Amino acid sequence: MGLICFAGVALRTPTPSPTQASTATASTNKKSQDTAKGGSLSMGDRSFMREAATGGMMEVAMGRQAEQNASNPEVKRFGARMVTDHSKANSELKSLASKKGVELPAEKEPSKWKSDKDYMDAMVKDHEKDLADFEKQAKNGSDPDVKQFAEKTSTVVRKHLDLAKEIQGKLK
Repeated sequence: MGLICFAGVALRTPTPSPTQASTATASTNKKSQDTAKGGSLSMGDRSFMREAATGGMMEVAMGRQAEQNASNPEVKRFGARMVTDHSKANSELKSLASKKGVELPAEKEPSKWKSDKDYMDAMVKDHEKDLADFEKQAKNGSDPDVKQFAEKTSTVVRKHLDLAKEIQGKLK
């Protein structure tokens, strides 16, 4: 019977001291402030960042292929521009993701394309989708830093799309 009484005493939750109570309240208040400042991203913001990273890495990888394998000099230059511009955006996104605690996906092997026209067709299609996604995020995202990244990058994506369409129109 003495063991049962002792077990009952051990299972009771101790009353927090005034110091412990104020520390717990401060921690709760800090979490609320972090959430209000964007310290906790919405699922939409996180999803956008992961998709942007995947797409950006693919643009770089396919751009490298175009630089090496394209026969048309404009397609080669376009590929080089994809490597430069998307590498820069990817670096900015990685930094933002690190700051926001978002783990980005690993790089994947790019799909192969058969001709310069196939590559440029893919670039037009990809950039049309990307532009819509970036503009939507810039308008509807919940985190101001992610929205700013989307807005800034959408202007570059629009230029890429315009150039891709121009080059695509010249290829047969």
